[in-house]
Parts: sequence; C-alpha cells; structure tokens
Amino acid sequence: MLTELRVRDLAVIADVTLKLGPGLNVLTGETGAGKSMLVDALALLLGERASADIVRPGAPRAIVEAAFDLRASAAGRTAPSASSATPASSAVAAAAQELGIELDDGRLIVRRDINAEGRNRAWANGSPTTVAALARLGALLVDLHGQHEAQSLLKPAQQRDILDAFGDAAAERADVERAYRAAAELRETERKLTFKLEEIRRRADYLRHVAQEIAAAAPKVGEDEQLAVEAKRLANVEELTRLAARLAGLLDGEEGAALTALAQALRALDQLERIDASVAPWRELLDQAYAATSEVARAAEGYASEIERDPTRLEAVERRRDVLYRLLQKYGPAVQDVVRTGEEAQRELSLLDTGDHDLTTLAERRVAAETALGEVAGRLSKKRKQAGARLAKAVAALLPGLGMPGGQFAVQIDPAETVTQAGADEVVFLVQLNVGLGAHPLVQVASGGELSRLMLALKVVLAQHDKVPTLVFDEVDQGIGGEVAVQVGEALGRVALARQVLVITHLPQIAARAAHHVVVTKEPRGGVATADVRVVSGEERVAEIARMLGHADDPVARQHAKELLKKGHTPSEVG
Repeated sequence: MLTELRVRDLAVIADVTLKLGPGLNVLTGETGAGKSMLVDALALLLGERASADIVRPGAPRAIVEAAFDLRASAAGRTAPSASSATPASSAVAAAAQELGIELDDGRLIVRRDINAEGRNRAWANGSPTTVAALARLGALLVDLHGQHEAQSLLKPAQQRDILDAFGDAAAERADVERAYRAAAELRETERKLTFKLEEIRRRADYLRHVAQEIAAAAPKVGEDEQLAVEAKRLANVEELTRLAARLAGLLDGEEGAALTALAQALRALDQLERIDASVAPWRELLDQAYAATSEVARAAEGYASEIERDPTRLEAVERRRDVLYRLLQKYGPAVQDVVRTGEEAQRELSLLDTGDHDLTTLAERRVAAETALGEVAGRLSKKRKQAGARLAKAVAALLPGLGMPGGQFAVQIDPAETVTQAGADEVVFLVQLNVGLGAHPLVQVASGGELSRLMLALKVVLAQHDKVPTLVFDEVDQGIGGEVAVQVGEALGRVALARQVLVITHLPQIAARAAHHVVVTKEPRGGVATADVRVVSGEERVAEIARMLGHADDPVARQHAKELLKKGHTPSEVG
C-alpha cells in the first residue's frame, strides 16, 4: 500500500506531503490547483520520462519520494509475518532481491531527483539505483489510469492481457510462451543449418582444395621458425666454422688463452692465501670461472669440428620454407592460422555427409514442437473463449450505471494468422454505446471519458484477479454527473474493497464515498503559484463537498453534502 507521497519543487508544488490510507482515497480541489500534478509526480516514480522544465522556478532540483508498506492490505490490515505475504508483496520482494535492493521490515521508500539540467538520480531504501529499477518495482505496486493510460485499452495486446487476467490463464499463457520459444529455437536452428549447408555446397570445390592443399603440406606450428634458424646456419657454414674455431682458440690452446690466464690466476691466489687466509672465498669464484671457460672451449671446439656444409639439406629446407610461405600468403598470417583453416574446411565438408540427416532430425523435432505449441495454444484459446463470455456479461452489467445506458460489451476472439508467444488468437473488445447502433471495436467508437469508465468497469470486474495493490484514477469522472456519478462512486468503492484506490475527482458523489479525503489548494507564495494539501474530515469535509456542489457557505449545499456523506460508508465524519 502507498502510505505517503512527498513532492518538492515540482512545477506549482513547493513542498507537499500527501498521506494516504487504505480503501478509497480522493483528491479534490479547484481546477488548476495541482491535483493532476501529484499524479504526474507519482508517474515519475513509475519511470515516466522527466524534463528540466518541470523543476519549480528558482529551485535546483525537483524531488519525488514515496513510501510503501508491503505488509498492509487495502483494508488496512497488516500481515503478521512474511509467511502471510500478499502475492504483490512477494513479487516486489523477489524483484527487489534481483535488483539488489534491501527491504526494511516490509517497507520500501523510493525517490527520484530531477535537477534543473534534466539529469536524473534514483534511490530505493537509501541506496542508489536506476530509474528503470524504480519503474520495474512501481509496475508491481501502482496501476495508474489517466487519460493516457486509458488509451492503452485500445491496444489489442492490452485487451488480450485483460482477458487472460480475468480468465486466470497465466499458467496456460506461460505454457504457450515456453512452447513457442522451444519451437522458435528449433526453427532458427533449422534455418541456420539449411543456410549453412547451402553455403557449403556452393563452396564445396574451394573447401576441398583448401583442405587437400593444407593436409598435403601438413604444416606444424613453430615449424617456420625452426626452418628459418636451420637455413641461416646451413648458408653460413664457413663463417660459423671459422668463428667457432677462433672462439675455442681464444679460450684454450693459443698463447695467452683464457684458460692459461685463469690457471696463472689460481697459482697467484695460492700464494696470496698463504699470507692472508681471508682471501680464501675468492678460490671458489676462480674455480667456477675456470670450469665455465673450459666447458665453453670444449663446446666451441666440438661445434667447429661437427658443422658441415650440406647443400642438399639447405635446398630441402628452402623448398619447405617456400611451401610454408605460399600457405601463409593464402591462409596466414601465422602457421596456426593455416592449420585452423584446414581444420575448419574439413569440418565444413564433413557437414555435407551428416547435414541432410541432421536436417531431417531437426525437422521432426520442429514439427513435434509446433504440434505441442498448437495443443497448448488450443487450451489457451478454449479458456479465453470461456472467459470472454463471462467478462462480456460482467462488464456489460456495469455500463448502464456508468453513464452508458445503452451500452453493451462483447469479446471477439478470432484465429490469428500465426501462433505467437501470446497464443493463436486475435482478441478484440467490441462495444455498443447507444441503443440501435451495432457493436464496433473499441478503438473506433469510444471517447476519452468513455474509455476511462470502461477501464473502471474492467477494474471492478478484475479486482479479484489483479495483483497490483494500488490503483490510481485520473479523469475517470470526465463528462458524467448526477446518478451516473453515484454509480461510478459505488464502482470505485467496490474496487477499494480489494485494492487501495486513489481518485482525482470533481464530483461530490464520488468524493463522498472516500475513506480518506485530501483537498488540494493553490495560492501565491513568494510570487509563485504554490499548491498545498490537507486531509479533511468532519465539518471541513462537509464544506469541501458543499463547495463541489456549488458553494461552501450555502446552507442548502451543506445539507446536501451531509446527505451525500451519510449515504457513503463514513457517516461518522459528518458530525
């Protein structure tokens, strides 16, 4: 339940805190006082797009904040524990957990700031979040019906969803969606495989050439680098022999060779150590140098004696390098790319051997999935047809009392061209608004006020099915009065037995039925028009109802106001 809405620096609103209760809440006030602006503020918390021009002149930002008690019901009762949570609160808790938002003992406070430059910030229970997250949570908490939202009733998808909600078809709808996804995935897999096989057949000769050429060459990763080293060595045998022999001679065998010098150094160290034993650690270093130099000298000598000029091997290496070079030019840049290209070509060719069988298997699975989709869609269609007759009867019974005395309502269900994730039906709401005129699709005949009242009729019928705990109606009383207004008030009262309802109204017949009455006023403050709100009861409420009837100080209007309030469900407030 929405318990409080606070709005600061939004258009004509400087700082307003609107406290709401369970059941039917009404907002009344003079035209232009700012009633609809409060609904607009709530819409901002539900993800409505915001612009900088909504910020009150001279203020740095507009702030909208709402508090929800997830434990409270429309009747004002509080769930004693999490185990008795309502479906709505359970859905909100699940969404909050998924969004990383912690609920505080069943309470949720959401806030949105819009600065003068149009930038937005959002919070949930004190933690930063996104406007999209607020919209997701808000959709589970508040159902807002203004002129714009009533227009959604004209959309076939909305009409279909209303019928499914009334018919408790959520399980069948979910079955259809799952079956549709399964069939669609198989269709897409089949399409991709068909396209792939066609592409492979077009390229088969080329792929065979690629696979055979690479397989015949049998390149190995790193082979090109090894061959480059070997080719360089074979091409420089004379120079390598000369340099190796020179290195061996400098280390051992020539006059002044390194090993001779190190041997002399060791003898000098012997003499030095006899005099000063502290130089003993140097011996290990000299021994290591002598051993290492000796090892290098032997390696250089062996290298110089073993290396041989081999023109035949050099020619073979160069031929192999040429083969690899051509492959790299075609399929490179590296040998691993060549190897991968060969493997991919071979893998694609292998699909030609198995592809037809795979397509046949996929087609069988797809046909089975489409058959299953048809079966679950048929069950959904059957349930829709049963629900359609009941929904039409229930809504039609309400229309005369909502200002449409000749009104008739019907639900037309026709087969769709194709089965979609929403089923196999085209759902169209038909309405007859005047006696003697035929029924036509809603989109062709309904005005804005009629749409609002049709939506109200649907909400009355759907009250036991809809899980959203708070309903907001703006302009539901457009173009009505008298006894029709009384009937609309009664309809709203019936909805309020199961849901918290907030209504903006100019009609005293509706306002008199409220359990919680809020008056919105506007007056200049600091040179800027400023809205304010207050909860009224007792004589204050009588005065407001009298004002709505014509004049707050008129004794006749006040008496009429008291009679209206006595007919409502809050006679104790009359005094």
